Amino acid sequence: MLIFSQFTSMHEIIAEKLDEKGIGYFYLHGQTPSKERVEMSNRFNDGEKSVFLISLKAGGTGLNLTGADTVILYDLWWNPAVEDQATGRAHRFGQKNVVQVIRMITDGTIEEKIYALQQKKRELIDKVIQPGETMLSSLSEEDIRELLRI
Repeated sequence: MLIFSQFTSMHEIIAEKLDEKGIGYFYLHGQTPSKERVEMSNRFNDGEKSVFLISLKAGGTGLNLTGADTVILYDLWWNPAVEDQATGRAHRFGQKNVVQVIRMITDGTIEEKIYALQQKKRELIDKVIQPGETMLSSLSEEDIRELLRI
């Protein structure tokens, strides 16, 4: 299981609970040296431990974690591409399992609003990358303003 969070404080809380239950885990964050990242990845894929806590930004690229069959996005990032990169760590060449992706979203929270924003961005991207001349004509003025907004 891969548990992605953008907050080290959240990983610390999760780690504390895993320690209480005697569940071993690896933890990768922005300060983890490259050599150690590769070593932990290999050990995880070999089945040494079943949980990998990973910083969303630090662990979103360059890792092959086919030892995972579950990816938990504990807190959402406003840019869906960052999450896609993170879930892609388990969807790699050599993956033998079906990978389940779980997003932690509770009604009435900021995560719910971020998820809605992500969906809007995905829809906008889908409109923009359609082939043919209908691409720009299918965009509303609001869509174009959103694209150009800084």
